[in-house]
Amino acid sequence: MVAMLPTAPVLLAQGRRLRRDTIRLPDAAQPWQGTLNGPDALRLLVLGDSTAAGVGATTQDDALPGNLARQLGARTGRGVQWTAAGRNGATSRDLITDYLDTAVAERWDVVFLTIGANDALGLRTRSAFARDMRVILNALTAVSPVVLVSSLPAFFRFELLPNPLRFNLYLHSRSLEDAARAVAATFDTVHMSPPPPPYTDGFFATDLFHPSATGYHDWAEFAVADAAAAGIL
Repeated sequence: MVAMLPTAPVLLAQGRRLRRDTIRLPDAAQPWQGTLNGPDALRLLVLGDSTAAGVGATTQDDALPGNLARQLGARTGRGVQWTAAGRNGATSRDLITDYLDTAVAERWDVVFLTIGANDALGLRTRSAFARDMRVILNALTAVSPVVLVSSLPAFFRFELLPNPLRFNLYLHSRSLEDAARAVAATFDTVHMSPPPPPYTDGFFATDLFHPSATGYHDWAEFAVADAAAAGIL
């Protein structure tokens, strides 16, 4: 946050312009539940922000939940019953106040948590984000033996974002991610993905901010392969 202070007026102006001019894509269509056929089905919850809501894809089957289900099914040889929960623009605090109680009312075999981008965009402090992450992970680990946490977006690769906004968001997001990793490391059943590889052609949807169906496929493939390599699945 210190690096942002000298350029704060420019960052605020760029942020307002970005919100005004960026294409507003809808959530993925309902239903936000689905089944991948197979034996001894895993129960998967995808919880988080706009990426849990499937923004950038037409359906949740084409978005993160469906792609995670297919990757988990291929790795385990099992079916998957998946559910998505969250909303566009949600921060970690929003998850706690609006979604966490419902999420932990059931038991899950795998939870995939995707949160933090809006905490970075909202310039929330490292300590506040870490505190919220601990609350969320305490609750999720009580109802699931495996919790996978996504890394934050690689904002420095978002061509939509002008500089110095892009560079400063990258710095702040890395600070928040470091805090999240420190919290995740205190849980034996939590695994946080490493930073993603360079985004491929077609990764972004038409708003140049959220993943497309192709982007969600690449993301799910990377996250599940990493969790399998780490022995968490």
